[in-house]
Amino acid sequence: MAILIGIHPVREALAAGRSLDRVLIAKGAGGPRLQEIIDLCRKNKVALRFETREAIDRSAGLNARHQGVVAFGAEKEYQQLDEVVGQDLIVVLDGVEDPHNLGAVLRTASAVGAGAVVIPERRAVGVNETVAKAAAGALEHIPIVRVTNIAQALEKFKKSGFWIYGLDERGELSYDNADFAVKSVIVLGAEGHGLHENIRKACDFLLKIPMTGPIPSLNVSVAAGIVLFDWKRQRNNAK
Repeated sequence: MAILIGIHPVREALAAGRSLDRVLIAKGAGGPRLQEIIDLCRKNKVALRFETREAIDRSAGLNARHQGVVAFGAEKEYQQLDEVVGQDLIVVLDGVEDPHNLGAVLRTASAVGAGAVVIPERRAVGVNETVAKAAAGALEHIPIVRVTNIAQALEKFKKSGFWIYGLDERGELSYDNADFAVKSVIVLGAEGHGLHENIRKACDFLLKIPMTGPIPSLNVSVAAGIVLFDWKRQRNNAK
C-alpha cells in the first residue's frame, strides 16, 4: 500500500480520482488547503479520519514533513511503453537513485508537458512516498513507464520516429544549439557517473550544458529543468 505524505500529493491524488483507502488529518489543523482535501474526500467518498498529531507522525514517519495530512492507497500504476509512443516528448532516466531527484524530474517533466518518464526496473529508485512528496502532486499527472532495459526502450522509440538526445558533460553540442525534433527523447544519467556507455552509444546526439568554473556538471534534476524547458521554448517558437 502506498503512503502519500503532505498537502500537495494528497490533494492532487484526490483531484485526479486516484483510488485511496483513507486520509488522515491532524486534529486542530486547519486552513483552506486542508478544507479542500476534506471536501474532496467527501466528494470522492474516501474515508476521512481526524487523528492526533502523534498518530500522524507515526503513520508518516517521525522525520516526515507531513503538514498534518497522510493518505493510504493503491500503489502508483506503471504504464507500458506502447502506451506512450504517441507522445512528442519522453524523458528517460538512466539509473537515478535519489528519490528527491526523481520527484523533482517528474515535476519538471509534467510542467513542460512531457508525455511520460521512463525509468529502469533495477539499480534505480522506483515510485515511493519520498518521490511523491518531492513531486509535489505531479505524480498524478504524468505517466511513468518502468522497463527492464533502457537501451532496448530507446531502440523502440527510434523505430517509432523519435530522435534521442542524451545529456552528457562530454557531449560536443551545447543544449541551446540543438535543434530538437518534434518527437524527442531526452535521456539523463544517474547521479555521479552519468550515462552508461551503452546508453551514450544509443543516443543520436549528446548534449552538454556549458559550465563556467570548477564544477563539471549539475544535479540531474537541475539539468533536466534547463534542457526540458529549452525543448518547450523551441516547440512554442515553432507554433
